[in-house]
Amino acid sequence: MPDDEIDVALGAALVARDTYDTLDVPALLAELSELGSPLAGPPGERSGAEGSDDRSLRERVTAVSELFTSLGFHGNTEDYYDPKNSLLPDVLARRTGIPITLSIVWCALAKRGGLLARGIAFPGHFLVRVDASAASEPARTPLLVDPFHGGRILDEEAATALLRRALGEGAELHPSLLTPASARVTLVRLLTNLEAIYGKRGEHARAFIAIDRIVTLVPDSARMLRERAALALRIGAFEVARADFARVLVLEPQAPDVPDIEARLAKLAAPSKTTLH
Repeated sequence: MPDDEIDVALGAALVARDTYDTLDVPALLAELSELGSPLAGPPGERSGAEGSDDRSLRERVTAVSELFTSLGFHGNTEDYYDPKNSLLPDVLARRTGIPITLSIVWCALAKRGGLLARGIAFPGHFLVRVDASAASEPARTPLLVDPFHGGRILDEEAATALLRRALGEGAELHPSLLTPASARVTLVRLLTNLEAIYGKRGEHARAFIAIDRIVTLVPDSARMLRERAALALRIGAFEVARADFARVLVLEPQAPDVPDIEARLAKLAAPSKTTLH
């Protein structure tokens, strides 16, 4: 699907259905939407394109964060790498998660309040960017929100400190780092987190499912195809590995690791490989 047609909350719910195969996705999304209902006033009072709101953008963002924290949502600092932090139904049930999943929840609340809130794939720490929600509104400087830390609004100094924590003291904040992430980019990052967590736990089959979903979203990513091929070899899915390595050769025929890939393909073609378990 085109990026602008992908619903990130729906995508996050579908990711969770790989773990909970009986998950009622429409019910989960309805629950998420209902959480923001206190922010959705009568039609004549709604902000954005549907109406007017004389409050400043900062006041409206603060109202979202106040609801967010009053509902109990907070960053899971005690068990950050628990895979449940990346699964939307668990985040809603436990009211805790990691920056990316809490950002998805925060944006859903903001949407009910008529705000234009989108995730930012900020280095090391997913954030939210809030812009004026209608062309008719006066131009405003976008606000940066950190849902992991209670929905606090970040100024330039705080954002730079966060950046340097991830990239080192010499890192400088650049406008390109604050570009809204597409739903596709957001879901790839969510799945990448899950793949890494499952991989560290030795749950290679679950890691393979995560990378398989990533390849569905970015089918021409040679890097992701390499990763899926490596995991496929781990779990004995040799045909998947063969197809992925062959596709990498098509996408990157001059890559430095081409000889290694060709050698792997030769081994995969050997009759003895078909008997491995």
